[in-house]
Amino acid sequence: MAVVPRDLIVRMVDVTKAKYSEEFREQVAREVVDKERSIASVAASYGLVAQTVGNWVAKYRKQHAGAREQKEATDAEELARLKAENYKLRMENEFLKKAAAFFAKEQE
Repeated sequence: MAVVPRDLIVRMVDVTKAKYSEEFREQVAREVVDKERSIASVAASYGLVAQTVGNWVAKYRKQHAGAREQKEATDAEELARLKAENYKLRMENEFLKKAAAFFAKEQE
C-alpha cells in the first residue's frame, strides 16, 4: 500500500449548501420563463450554477402549469371573439359600401 506524503493531502473544506429564499428562487425562475432568457445567462448574472437554476425553473413551471393553460384558454377565447367581431364588422362595412353606392346612383 502506498503512503501519501502529508503535504499532498488536501483537506476537505466544510462546504455548506447555500440557502435561498423561495421568493428569490421564484424571481430567478421568472426571469427565465417570463423574460425568455437562457438558464445559463440568468445563472451567470446571479453567480449561480446553471443546474440549480434549471431545477428552480422546472419546479416553477410545474407549479404554474395550470395558470399558464388557463391563460392560453382565455387568450384563445378572446381571439375567437375578436375574429367573430372582425367578421361582423367587415360584413357591415361591405353592406354600407353597397348602400352608399345604391343611394349615390339614385341621386344621379
